[in-house]
Amino acid sequence: MKEIFDFLSEDIYCTVFTGAGVSTFSGIRDFRGKNGLYNEPDADKIFDIDYFQRDPSFYYSRTKDFIYNLEDKDPGVVHRMLAMLEQKGLLKRLITQNIDLLHQKAGNTGVVEVHGTPAVHHCLSCGKSYTYEEVAANVQEDILPICSDCGGIIKPDITFFGEQLPAGAIETAFTEAVRSDLMFVLGSSLTVQPAASIPVQTVRSGGRIVIVNDMATPLDSSAWKRFSDLGEFSEQMIEYLKKRD
Repeated sequence: MKEIFDFLSEDIYCTVFTGAGVSTFSGIRDFRGKNGLYNEPDADKIFDIDYFQRDPSFYYSRTKDFIYNLEDKDPGVVHRMLAMLEQKGLLKRLITQNIDLLHQKAGNTGVVEVHGTPAVHHCLSCGKSYTYEEVAANVQEDILPICSDCGGIIKPDITFFGEQLPAGAIETAFTEAVRSDLMFVLGSSLTVQPAASIPVQTVRSGGRIVIVNDMATPLDSSAWKRFSDLGEFSEQMIEYLKKRD
């Protein structure tokens, strides 16, 4: 950790890439961990665009207590650490695979959401937009969100399997990765492409990556530093940031 702190004290370009593991401290399940969402039957259908178009009620019923109750979730220790890292002027950009909006809730700005966002929903028929709050109110009442203008299916701006990632976000993420002298890779299994290739660009460009995840990742051998306990790592970072002028 001292070597990391020393490197942060230099004039470097530091970024962060986060996965679902950072939100487990907020009571949100990850996807591929031992208690992950994908251990459940038919979980692969939740974010499948073809299945959604056939039966959107399946998605909304399975995400009622996962995505549409975010007002009950508070940022965890990792979110707080990253907000502090930005406030201290050390974090230049935060790139996330997450769709829980907790980085923004913690205070991070300019978050790059490479897998989209539930903050906005659109009707698949006429394109009318809806806020997260509008849709969540229906979902919590077990009412299927239907477009008020045309009766079409309302879908979140989350990237489902079978859809293209948001072009602007993925382009920004790769650009930031190339610029990075140091990238923290936190709570990601680095198995979902093309997002998992983002930290690779940092390594290829001569930057360093620090991986913190409780499971092995395909990039472990390329990491400058490797830790498994994300909570302990974040607490040590917070202590360092508190002492920093």
